[in-house]
Amino acid sequence: MAVISPPSESPALRALIDDRYAQLVARCRAAGVPLHDDAGVAERIRRTLLASDFAFETWRSQPQLLAPLGLERLRASADASARIEALKLDSDETACMSALRRFRHAEALRLVFRDVNGLDDLPETLSATSVLYEALLGAALDWSERSLAVRYGHARGEDGSVQRLVVVGFGKLGGSELNFSSDIDLVLAYPQGGESDGARVLDNSEYFVRLGRQLVRLLHEPTTDGICARVDLRLRPFGNAGRLALPFSAMEQYYQREGRDWERYAWIKARAVAGDRSAGKQLQELLRPFVYRKYLDYTAFAGLREMKALIDAEVARKDLADNLKLGPGGIREIEFIVQLVQLIRGGREPSLRVRGLLPALTACEARGHIPAARAKALRQAYVFLRRLENRVQMMRDAQTHDLPDDDLTRERLALALDYPAWEPLAEALAKHRDIVANEFEAVLMPEGGAKASVLAADAILWQRACDESLEARVMESSGFVPGGEAAEALLKLPQASQVRAMSARAREQLDHLMPQLLAAARETAAPVGCLLRLCRLVQTVARRPSYLALLEELPSARKRLAQLFADSAFLAERVIAQPLLLDDVLDPRIDQLPLKSADISADIAHVLTTLDEREAEAELERINEFKSSIAFRLGLAFNDGRADAVATARRLAALAESVVNAVAALAEREVIAAHGRLPGTGTGSGFSMLGYGSLGGEELGFASDLDLVFVFDGRRAHAMSDGPRPLEGSRWYQRLTQRVVNWLTVLTRAGRLYEVDTRLRPDGSKGLLVGSLEAFIAYQESRAWTWEHQALLRARPVAGDALLNGELAEVRRRTLAVPRDRAAVLAEVSSMRQRWRAERDRSDTARIDLKQGHGGLLDIEFALQGLVLAHASSVPYLLSTTANAGLIEVCQDAGLLDTAQANCFTRAHAELLRRALFCTLDLRSRIAPRDAELEALCGEVSVVTRALGFDF
Repeated sequence: MAVISPPSESPALRALIDDRYAQLVARCRAAGVPLHDDAGVAERIRRTLLASDFAFETWRSQPQLLAPLGLERLRASADASARIEALKLDSDETACMSALRRFRHAEALRLVFRDVNGLDDLPETLSATSVLYEALLGAALDWSERSLAVRYGHARGEDGSVQRLVVVGFGKLGGSELNFSSDIDLVLAYPQGGESDGARVLDNSEYFVRLGRQLVRLLHEPTTDGICARVDLRLRPFGNAGRLALPFSAMEQYYQREGRDWERYAWIKARAVAGDRSAGKQLQELLRPFVYRKYLDYTAFAGLREMKALIDAEVARKDLADNLKLGPGGIREIEFIVQLVQLIRGGREPSLRVRGLLPALTACEARGHIPAARAKALRQAYVFLRRLENRVQMMRDAQTHDLPDDDLTRERLALALDYPAWEPLAEALAKHRDIVANEFEAVLMPEGGAKASVLAADAILWQRACDESLEARVMESSGFVPGGEAAEALLKLPQASQVRAMSARAREQLDHLMPQLLAAARETAAPVGCLLRLCRLVQTVARRPSYLALLEELPSARKRLAQLFADSAFLAERVIAQPLLLDDVLDPRIDQLPLKSADISADIAHVLTTLDEREAEAELERINEFKSSIAFRLGLAFNDGRADAVATARRLAALAESVVNAVAALAEREVIAAHGRLPGTGTGSGFSMLGYGSLGGEELGFASDLDLVFVFDGRRAHAMSDGPRPLEGSRWYQRLTQRVVNWLTVLTRAGRLYEVDTRLRPDGSKGLLVGSLEAFIAYQESRAWTWEHQALLRARPVAGDALLNGELAEVRRRTLAVPRDRAAVLAEVSSMRQRWRAERDRSDTARIDLKQGHGGLLDIEFALQGLVLAHASSVPYLLSTTANAGLIEVCQDAGLLDTAQANCFTRAHAELLRRALFCTLDLRSRIAPRDAELEALCGEVSVVTRALGFDF
């Protein structure tokens, strides 16, 4: 890499560098160290002297680092871990401490040399700094363990196993992004109690305390060589008042009972950096529920505010406004922005559980939680601030985050960072800090957030409800008409058992939130309906402070929730039943929704990998939560007009298909575990699931059930499975089918996946729940009615063995492609449509049944099915699709529909489906009031069906 030439130096600075370079030349000459300053070496040494007094002092004390081998070490790309093994520590403590310090100084000089000469970028420098201190910790711990073992032996657990200290690194050490002169935040732990096995026995609690003290002494105590590392143990349980080292059980107990919000932030970056790293991973898994909560955790806002308040007080007390780390727009605020997202969502999104700031920011951006433009600005600011902070510390190896006051040091900093002078550097710093400060303020206190004032009138309404003095007329005068229901709901809420059981802090939160919810409900189109649903939601989540925090902290969530509760009874009921969906209300992110079946399946698989244990009940619950979230967000997108009806129905079908696949795989795994596998060709299960009706036709509604038919490979019907409890093939497939149906329909804590209808199988309810392929073929070819072939037109394989699915697709094609008499088909289809209308049409003089009424959705569907059945033998591509929208296109392509007829069907299908979906969202049956547009549309459909030869 080319040598970086600094901008022009002032005479005073040039004199300083010349003088120091001359001193080093003289020092090498006196020590007999050859200094070859060719090939750009002198320029690199001078640039290092420009940037660092520490480098000058280290070279002066260790001139051998300027010899060819020393310079080769400085230029080496390998970090300190490549050289720590060569460090031989004397058994004498003083000699050991000296060796550790000299090694640290030499390696730190290497970091300065490579950084200021452009040989490493910032992430490489921070990572190499972290590796250096991990290497020093490891070497010092090994020496301390050997020293203690001489007198007391090795610590052993109650089970006799050897116990080692676990050194957990926090902060920037844990995140592998350590500052040049940072202290290292450590917590010491050990797996279990017991005692040592030496001649002089020590209880493990005392043994590891002594070991910890020795470790700290080796690194932290000043000697003539300085210090090796500044060690800070105050992050341990109970801080300075707590024991130096604790067993895992005590750690777990402390964080369960005493753990505070700031400790959750601290543990985000924690990792084992020395000692028993395997046990360290066990400790982190033990404490993960403390750090990352199972549900979305908006209580993290309160913890962040408390920490920020403490930092602000320290900044004011110590006049730290220009502090690069703690001041406004500083490094800590960037960390808080990212860590807040991690704490809120990390429990449900493992991809956010990363330690370093830059990787965590990337993860937040990838998941859509921090927009790309904001992430870019934060990333640029972080790199700038950390680079400047590192150079400030490299100057004199001082643990400082403050900018220098003197002109000469400022000039040195600016030139070493490739700025022509201090002023441009200061301007760039101010710009980055302004951006960060504004971003942090927006995150910490959104407009109208927790500190927002509430209308006095709304506060009085809530207070009257609590005092049981609220009257209907008061509610009506406040905008809630009729006021009786609204007053009754508000009066009941404070008396609900869930509310009475709230903690004082949670009740205070509720008392601040309720007036804001009243105001939000009043602004909607349906204030009373909205308020009634909001009261039910509040009662449901009263014992879950994280949900109250979400509504209190985020005014955008309150407003969107109120609008939704006013607009859609169906979606409101989903939120009340599953408050986890509140996150989707806040952040619908339709642009990031997986919309294809394969993508949804991949997301389900990813979600299941986040479970601690692969147990069927937990997996079903997580699948249910995932399905509810996607379906809810599809509902939001449709309700908001961001997605049309046809696309929404198709996406709901893709979601159902993916869920069916996931449940089928789960059921097959469980059956195999209990009964083993069936022999057969290939690796497939020989089991297939056909989706009929709206699932097969890719036109699923928000509350649709699933029409499923189950088929197995008849060649395996009499084979025996190879498990501990073998079953004959037919019974094996029956057991598998029963489990699939049960798991799709069972009620879990997260709700029910789907209702399932299996009556479209051969012989209907009288037939077997699962039949062989051969029986399916025989039935379709010899006993199926025309209406059953109509149903088969919408059928498609949605899950199971790919080979068997292919055979079923061919059976469908062959069955439907049989030549038929057109007139007979049209007559039979018309007869069936008339029968269905007589039995099911709920239209009357004022309303139209959108599905069963004249000119409704089923008229379009039956007409298309009749056309395909009548012509499939001569036009095979009519069988290429199962969706009504697709059938309209292929019928037009085949000349079975003219352009006007196809356009009529397309418009009517889309509009009727739109109205039907909105009926579901409003918890109404699919019967719409007659209006001119609807009457005209249905009339046009009836005209087209008659022209096609149908008598519906």
